[in-house]
Amino acid sequence: MNRRTFAQALAGTAIASSAIGRSSALFSNQSNSVGHKSEAPFKLSVMLWTVFTNLPFEQRLEEVAEAGYRNVELVGEYDSWTDEDFKRANATRKELGITFDCTAGLKRGVADPEHREALLAELRRALPMMERIECPSMILLSGNRIPGMSREAQHQSCIESLKAAAAIVEGKSIHGEPVRLLLETIDPEENPQYFLTEVVEALEVVKAVGHPQVQLLFDFFHEQVAAGNLIAKLEKSIHHLGLVHIADVPDRHEPGTGEINYENIFRKLGELNYTGMVAMEFHPSGDPVQQLRAARDMALQAGSKGSGERGNL
Repeated sequence: MNRRTFAQALAGTAIASSAIGRSSALFSNQSNSVGHKSEAPFKLSVMLWTVFTNLPFEQRLEEVAEAGYRNVELVGEYDSWTDEDFKRANATRKELGITFDCTAGLKRGVADPEHREALLAELRRALPMMERIECPSMILLSGNRIPGMSREAQHQSCIESLKAAAAIVEGKSIHGEPVRLLLETIDPEENPQYFLTEVVEALEVVKAVGHPQVQLLFDFFHEQVAAGNLIAKLEKSIHHLGLVHIADVPDRHEPGTGEINYENIFRKLGELNYTGMVAMEFHPSGDPVQQLRAARDMALQAGSKGSGERGNL
């Protein structure tokens, strides 16, 4: 299951208050716990569709908290929530100190001009629910290639759709943060029909939109499968970057299990003074809490090292 299909499998809503207390006690700040003088400039999050999928929703937040994270990303799990579901989810995340930093789950993409109005309607419907859970960012996808339409025409549709979406969120804030729209690529092995498969073209689209509330989501897993050359592309995109997603290739497990040198990636993020969110979006190969903790430690240690190296330049 991937997070596009996970939106259809919504979690339940039961939790034990004693477990909330255990998880809350395990929170620490985002400072590096391994002794570096500098701190990583970025924040850490967990994309929830990848972990604890057999547990009720609030208990999943509990497990994320136990692993030491303050932020969680969703895929529209709230779409069918009742008022009571919203109350329970909000009460739990606040007690745990968790923020919902981003969500996804819109069904239409930006590359099809015939779907533009439906996409914008989806976004308008999503905004009140994002406000209810104090979630300020939405991931947008391009959708698939359209038979008979030129690549240039679909590229332009991405630009025009994002400009129209930007007009909807212009000047809006949620929980004190500007509402942001984050454009993501998907590698052609996961979806051979997908339109935007590489960061280079997605960055061109974001630059052409030219709106501060429209940014790039750099998914290192997808980009490594699609094209590689990750650090050079990261450097070129840093000023338009709103979010990064983390998983190793080929099996979408935690950093260190595949071919991506994530210590160098995290170090470079620190060196570039990336202050946005770094979201773990991997299937743990072992105990999820332990693997999330290990990924957190790697990110903070390497990121703080990069930040320290930047300070010495």
